[in-house]
Amino acid sequence: MSKIAIKTPQDLVDMRASCRLAAQALAMIEPHVLPGITTNELDRIVHGWIVGKGAHPSPLNYHGFPKSICTSINQQVCHGIPSDRALEKGDIVNVDITVYFKGFHGDTSATFFVGEPTAKGRHVTDVAHHALWIGIDQVKPGATLGDIGQAIQSFVESNRCSVVREYCGHGIGREFHESPTVLHYGRRGEGTVLKPGMTFTIEPMVNLGKAPIKVLPDGWTVVTRDRSLSAQFEHTILVTEAGAEVLTLAEESTARTRRLED
Repeated sequence: MSKIAIKTPQDLVDMRASCRLAAQALAMIEPHVLPGITTNELDRIVHGWIVGKGAHPSPLNYHGFPKSICTSINQQVCHGIPSDRALEKGDIVNVDITVYFKGFHGDTSATFFVGEPTAKGRHVTDVAHHALWIGIDQVKPGATLGDIGQAIQSFVESNRCSVVREYCGHGIGREFHESPTVLHYGRRGEGTVLKPGMTFTIEPMVNLGKAPIKVLPDGWTVVTRDRSLSAQFEHTILVTEAGAEVLTLAEESTARTRRLED
């Protein structure tokens, strides 16, 4: 990847607007995540909402991706393509939304319960959510990307889950995917040193079983090899002089898209 872009104050004004829209879109769709709805319908609703705000859904036609959001159900890790598959009670589904607005991308995702979750579904989802915030807590000037990865990996593995290695967080801004690459495993003190003005996603993909994954014949959908459940949460983060600013928060979101109480 290219050199890491440090965002200017004006860049951040516009990027906050894009990230706010992404957060609002995710909060908007949550009440629709119910048994019986298809992921195609979720895609249609989000697409219409984003376009209605004068923005563009970043995934649409990105390297040929055919839809405006990613919807990854149960054993699907990421990049699930919306389809006519209806959601069922007990499913968990990650909805991944990226918005392009005012020249910048904003990227966020959350895993939602469809009706009452199973015990396994609740566990892997809660671990993924906590892991995201544990990673965010590492972000400050002078810290390293390895600090983020080690904190996430240690927490996930201590809770009898595994971290996907092949997919990671990424720099984001004028481009959907920029430098740096943000791994969700690693060693403290290693990797890029964080500086104010950097923006990137943290988005740990957590498997209830083992870490290995495979890509389905559609060329996009990633699933766990052992068919175990997988969950993910994602925020776009700004490194500030004091620590971190989470750019993709919305007041309308539920506790599971914000920090859980200690």
